[in-house]
This record gives sequence, structure tokens and C-alpha cells, in this order.
Amino acid sequence: MTRRLIGSGSPFEEQIGYSRAVVDGDWIFVSGTTGYDYGTMRIGGDIATQAEQALKNIEAALKQADASLADVVRVTYVVPDASEFPQCWPVLQKAFGAIRPAAMMISAGLADAKMKIEIEVTARKRT
Repeated sequence: MTRRLIGSGSPFEEQIGYSRAVVDGDWIFVSGTTGYDYGTMRIGGDIATQAEQALKNIEAALKQADASLADVVRVTYVVPDASEFPQCWPVLQKAFGAIRPAAMMISAGLADAKMKIEIEVTARKRT
């Protein structure tokens, strides 16, 4: 088994000292991912837009690990304002509706007041 680190190019990874994802054998652990577009370092204004971008960022990390959203077995959502969470449900349903991973949502503050959602996933490659 080999351990491989995956980066996204986000300056946060270097500044804070973490990887976007860690591949350990068939397991992929994707760090909490927000709605920043790492190419422009811009973030959308609403939770649904941020959820979409966070999922794109997660998909990119999973692709580098030779996996996809279909391999996700667990997802954790962190939102500062729990009352906004239903606004992103259609985005989450589109991404995970057929996959149905184990999931939970936590309401907690995030590193930047502009962040409306952070998504962390664990995936296992199918062999």
C-alpha cells in the first residue's frame, strides 16, 4: 500500500500545511473543501453556488486519485448558518442522490465569513 498526497494549488494548503486529499491504498480522504475557485481565488455569494464549486474541487481531487464521486462513502457538511443548508440540497441531491453516502451536517463557524459551506468526503476505490 502506498500513501500519496494530492494538492489543488490552493494557497491555503501551503499556508496551513495540509493536502487537499490523501490516498492510502484504496481509501481517499478529501480535506474540508470550500467554494473557492482556486484558479481565481474567488468565492460565490450564496451557499448553493459555493456547494457546487466545493463539489467541483472535490471531484478534481478524486480524479487525481483515480476515483469519482461514485466512490464516496461518507460526507460531512459544515455550515455556519444551519437555516441556509436546505438551499444547497438540490446541488447535493444531484451529486449524491444515486450514491447515498453516509452523511452528517454540523453547524459551526468557518475560517472566513464569506464561506457558507465546507464539505469533507471519504471515498473508497472500487476494485
